[in-house]
Amino acid sequence: MTNDAGSPFAPLSIGPHTLWPPVVLAPMAGITNAPFRTLCREFSGGKGIFVSEMITTRALVERDAKTMRLIHFDASEKPRSIQLYGVDPETVGRAVRMIVDEDLADHIDLNFGCPVPKVTRKGGGAAMPYKRNLMRAILREAVGNAGPLPVTMKMRKGIDDDHMTYLEAGRIAVDEGVTAIALHGRTAAQHYGGTADWDSIARLKESVPEIPVLGNGDIWSAEDAVRMVRETGCDGVVVGRGCLGRPWLFGDLVAAFEHGGAPTAPTFREVAAVMVRHARLLGEWLESEERGVIDFRKHVAWYTKGFSVGSDMRKKLAIASSLDELGALLSELDLDQAWPAGADGPRGRTSGRDRVVLPEGWLDDPYACVAVSADAELDTSGG
Repeated sequence: MTNDAGSPFAPLSIGPHTLWPPVVLAPMAGITNAPFRTLCREFSGGKGIFVSEMITTRALVERDAKTMRLIHFDASEKPRSIQLYGVDPETVGRAVRMIVDEDLADHIDLNFGCPVPKVTRKGGGAAMPYKRNLMRAILREAVGNAGPLPVTMKMRKGIDDDHMTYLEAGRIAVDEGVTAIALHGRTAAQHYGGTADWDSIARLKESVPEIPVLGNGDIWSAEDAVRMVRETGCDGVVVGRGCLGRPWLFGDLVAAFEHGGAPTAPTFREVAAVMVRHARLLGEWLESEERGVIDFRKHVAWYTKGFSVGSDMRKKLAIASSLDELGALLSELDLDQAWPAGADGPRGRTSGRDRVVLPEGWLDDPYACVAVSADAELDTSGG
């Protein structure tokens, strides 16, 4: 199938929203805030869906101040996409109804994939699909309260190799009216280690032909994204760690899907300009230049990967506290450096853990009725 531009790939439909190219920015705690989404969206020419940081349903219904800031969208963000995390069906339903009634978003994604202990020990994130009936209840409340808004979900293969859940979870999602599913081809136990299992994405696509399936895991370049679609038959891709320090990857993705264009290879001068703009946007969002630059520090190693920067300069950049200081430090470097070999590849968390922290007795019976109170939810958003 080709689109109107003659590309061999098809647009992705999520409810009333048609995405071309079929690309989604994965929600990442502390990363995919409004400033970072702005950068990615600018490079893509506004094409794609750019999902918020994880929003805890309890914190949303309680109108936690940080959470209310996290759900702020720029006027140019269309569609507005919120990812919700919740473990209590009633609270999830209330949060979704609040989003609809107050026109806070155009698309809701549910988090069933987060592997971090503070989430899974509550039965949330990647732990939830194991409890089939509880996950079904959450999906039913979300879809039932969403009105015209499409509800999607993101999940992993399972808890570990002995407790796979993705195929059954996919069928439950279809039954409950979920619009699309994104699958990260790792178990919760793998965290971000090893290699993503793209074959599992193909198997899920075969299992739930009624709705779109998006693939996630080890997309470090636009070439990887195109290869994933070709090899798995998935309907689109979700890009997470691959865009850390590389917001221009979304421009590469548009080019690759539309006409097979070559990837961007910016000089360090161009990268430095994006770094300063990113820090400035964070300062405007946080209403404090210093807080913005401090928040930007975590991005320094990702932006500078592969370039000749030096450990001492990296340390200085990682403690900068003003835009002038950041700019002055960057100006001391060789700004005419070409894009280096080795600047691509894995970024962000790459280690495995091999153990998933779960509530006591969680694995005893996947179908046992279990109630998780709203008190078990995280009280803040963004991870």
